[in-house]
Amino acid sequence: RLNHVAIAVPDLAEAMDKYRVTLGATVTDAADLPEHGVTVAFVDLPNTKVELIHPLGNESPIRAFLDKSPAGGIHHICYEVDDIDAALAHAQAEGATLRICQACNVHGSHPHPEGWVAFLDDEAGGIEIEFMQVYTPEQLKEYEDLKGI
Repeated sequence: RLNHVAIAVPDLAEAMDKYRVTLGATVTDAADLPEHGVTVAFVDLPNTKVELIHPLGNESPIRAFLDKSPAGGIHHICYEVDDIDAALAHAQAEGATLRICQACNVHGSHPHPEGWVAFLDDEAGGIEIEFMQVYTPEQLKEYEDLKGI
């Protein structure tokens, strides 16, 4: 299932306001994720989320994306999977290649705030694909304890 579409934006406050006003959507407060080099806000929609991402500093991978596409655009699409290892094995058996997570510098499945994630290398018309196996409540508690959240 579609978990979220991540859109890189040059002006996060403006993008958040447009989603609130134009769509009447609920938008989370912006949160800095220094370990990922981004500031994010989520637009909650009835059937999915839109992740608005903005670079947190010049070394952010999103800064490089915006340098190439100053107006912003779709950075990646995240598909939720039940078993990330099985999904990755299937994708690779069909010729997909893994991409290093630009934020974490990790190749393959690894923990993120919402679940285990891995990225494929521009497998859908030049748009990066993310697989996410969402944490169970118990796994989320373990992640939060580990990260001190």
